[in-house]
Amino acid sequence: MPNIRTFAEEYLAAATGPDHEDYLALFHDDAAVHDDGRALRGLAEVRRWREETPNVEYDLLEVAGTPGACRAVARVSGDFPGSPVTLRFAFERDTRGKITVLTITP
Repeated sequence: MPNIRTFAEEYLAAATGPDHEDYLALFHDDAAVHDDGRALRGLAEVRRWREETPNVEYDLLEVAGTPGACRAVARVSGDFPGSPVTLRFAFERDTRGKITVLTITP
């Protein structure tokens, strides 16, 4: 597994990249995502959520934790009300490095 800073950078690059498959490849088949009051489960729901997300830019501010449970803080800017915002990303990952739980909070 890459170190946690490299993982966070890879996640943000995939989140802004044009290929949604690269983004989905980061997730476990039964991953759970919690974002903005929504709870999603499984790759099909994560795919729909990703397709609905506006194009944004991330500025990674900090990363902490372990490969299995890490947190990242990023400034997010784009064409949405309140831009830019600072968001916190809490990742839980399995032994293969796949995201099992992602929680995004302000």
